[in-house]
Amino acid sequence: MRILIVSGIWPPDVGGPASHAPAVADFLAARGHTVDVVITAGRAPVQRAYPVRWTPRRIPVGLRHLHTLVLLVRRSLSADVIYTTGMFGRSGLAARLTRTPIVVKLTGDPAFERLHARGAVGGDVDTFQAVGGGLGTRVLRGLRDDVVRRAVHVYTPSAYLAELAIAWGARSDRVSVLPNPGPSELPTSPQEELRAQLGLDGPTLAFAGRLTAQKSLGVLVQSLAACEGVSLVIAGDGDERAPTEALVDRLGLAGRVRLLGPLDRMGVLELFAAADAAVLSSSWENFPHSVVEALAVGTPVIATRVGGVPEVVVDGENGLLVPPGDPTALADAVKRYFADADLRARLRAAAAASVEPYRPDRLFAELEKTLIRAATR
Repeated sequence: MRILIVSGIWPPDVGGPASHAPAVADFLAARGHTVDVVITAGRAPVQRAYPVRWTPRRIPVGLRHLHTLVLLVRRSLSADVIYTTGMFGRSGLAARLTRTPIVVKLTGDPAFERLHARGAVGGDVDTFQAVGGGLGTRVLRGLRDDVVRRAVHVYTPSAYLAELAIAWGARSDRVSVLPNPGPSELPTSPQEELRAQLGLDGPTLAFAGRLTAQKSLGVLVQSLAACEGVSLVIAGDGDERAPTEALVDRLGLAGRVRLLGPLDRMGVLELFAAADAAVLSSSWENFPHSVVEALAVGTPVIATRVGGVPEVVVDGENGLLVPPGDPTALADAVKRYFADADLRARLRAAAAASVEPYRPDRLFAELEKTLIRAATR
């Protein structure tokens, strides 16, 4: 089977799709399928056992979209099926032009994310579903809805997002939940060794992901100011890095907050394994990879109760959940966690087992079956 995989981000980018797309591509290539990949990138990607074709992000937006569309059309002509995790409008148009079946993996609401990144809308994903908008909003929503309606199958990482996809017009019998898989490899070094390597001392929280407005890092940093003696290590990069660094300095937290920049996937896993807890302060989410990764290495998660997060983090069982946008509630949860040794031990003991169903081999095998069915329609 010839499979075209599409992703807006790819290593060394950080974020869920940058982990998911290459993991799927590696799995399918190892299974004997012919894999072709199209991405956007800041610089030439490292080639793998399959070609990774790319559109440079330095190209102006309109030309960049056209370049990617032409690339997608050309590659779709020789593909049996398209599997897209991003650039949905262009992927859907290429599929329609070449009459190639398409399977969609949603990671959020692409219309909302595009508009929010432009500063055209505020609020969160749920609020966006109920508000109107101008021509640009209607166009992006129309592209989103057209892709999910025409897809042979739509995968979402959470039941929360599956309900949204159906509301956008996807057929319910063509929508199913495929959780983000856990890592295929785990750190082998003991926690104390990893802590020494990373220079962690005392109670430590870890965050890893794209530094964007969605992650509400300002809330996280403000909450830390109220947690005396607790340190925070942040791995990742993005538009919110400079504002986060400025807030850290303004609050006098430079001695307790470190921004490491982007790490590779094993580096992220080692950071989570070394930390006492992972933390997620997002205003909205779907089903973040970082939550599964932290739990997989046995580290409890303190997170906001948004999107699909409660589907994997169960309050009081493998982590703690708090309302979004509330630094005080987040600080209280952090204080409670570090003040109660029995709670920490109980959450840590349950962490890894709670994500055992998210084994990559099982989830990717299900995806492979769907791609084969789509290609032979």
